[in-house]
Amino acid sequence: MQDDVVIRVIAKVMIPAVMLFALYVQFHGDYGPGGGFQAGVIFAAAFVLNAMIFGLNRGRHVWPTGLNLLAICAGVLLYGLTGIASMLLGANYLDYDVLGATPQSGQHIGILLVEFGVGLTVASVMVALFFTFAGRLTHIRLMAKMQVHEEADQRKTKRKAKSTKKRARK
Repeated sequence: MQDDVVIRVIAKVMIPAVMLFALYVQFHGDYGPGGGFQAGVIFAAAFVLNAMIFGLNRGRHVWPTGLNLLAICAGVLLYGLTGIASMLLGANYLDYDVLGATPQSGQHIGILLVEFGVGLTVASVMVALFFTFAGRLTHIRLMAKMQVHEEADQRKTKRKAKSTKKRARK
């Protein structure tokens, strides 16, 4: 697929559209169906499409592993800290009423933060799972090559040891 120009051009048009739709699902989740989980999966699908069309290496360049781990942690922290903030303001864990000037604004702020944390975590975990499983074949091939080289090195070492013994006998 990496050499097909039509697929590459269509992917370049579709990836931003998929990401925009994910953001719509994310922010519309406060008012209707959707929310963090659905948006996270859709957002991750854009990165999976990018890696499938343009290659795993480019996909890893667009969303590096370090950034992915940071995003996973940030999403979980955002979710948890939203609950802790409501506790520090005198309410129950994840009771959003105290987060705003009015209970309604607090509910909107709270659900927005929690859903964003969920979306960020889900997207990051989905991308991590994709790269883990997609890179497995490459890892297996690399390990096979390394094993062949190690076996060749062992044979060379044995030959050298034999030739050293023969020289020592003479």
